[in-house]
Amino acid sequence: MTQQGPLEPITEPPDQSERKFLQGPDSRGFEFVGVLRIAWEFIRGFRTFHFLGPCVTVFGSARVKEGEPEYELAREVGRRLAEAGFTVMTGGGPGLMEAANRGAQEVGGISIGCNIRLPHEEQPNPYLDRFVLFNYFFIRKVMLVKYSYGFVVLPGGFGTLDEAFETMTLIQTGKIRDFPVVLMSTGFWDDLLNFLRTRLVATGKIDEADLQRFQVTDSPEEAVAHLNQAATGRFGLTYGPRRRPRRRRWLLE
Repeated sequence: MTQQGPLEPITEPPDQSERKFLQGPDSRGFEFVGVLRIAWEFIRGFRTFHFLGPCVTVFGSARVKEGEPEYELAREVGRRLAEAGFTVMTGGGPGLMEAANRGAQEVGGISIGCNIRLPHEEQPNPYLDRFVLFNYFFIRKVMLVKYSYGFVVLPGGFGTLDEAFETMTLIQTGKIRDFPVVLMSTGFWDDLLNFLRTRLVATGKIDEADLQRFQVTDSPEEAVAHLNQAATGRFGLTYGPRRRPRRRRWLLE
């Protein structure tokens, strides 16, 4: 997969269909069309990402600038993931997502984005081999989880926390397998982990074993080694020659 020239910024006004769809009952016709729009977004995502190699998804803030320590950390994570043979998938926006995609491209790895239309923040970053632009957050989150053998969570805000906790909920409830989740930048996560331990574990809201699902580190090398061991050891991932499915035009591939 190769990027065909620089990615153009999103200039059209934000789509209001998700807000309208979620604001309560509407006409049967509107809701039927809404279901079709949702189905089409899923199909676009499935057809675009069907031929990816094994992925690791990297979550992180859109608000971190190039040159900041967290940006360079994410860039190194992306680089090492690509060197280990993983496709690097992010939300496709700026900040730490951009840094991870950039690191992957710098060493010849495959860099993928699940972008979303937002009025102020996210544009597709220029380090993507391929991306899909979604209107619906929940579809985007399905794509970020569906193709990955592991997850790296870098510092971030509401969106990053939402993605991290939804992934952990899916693992905890058995909706997906116990893929590894790595929290990068120990100082950023210390207070949150302490809250989980002293409030949630202490009052029986989660089990101590749930906390053990996180690997917390400052080392990209350690993080990628953990992800690689889990992918090859627990899930049987191999990097030898594989028979890949053939693209079919009638399936929009």
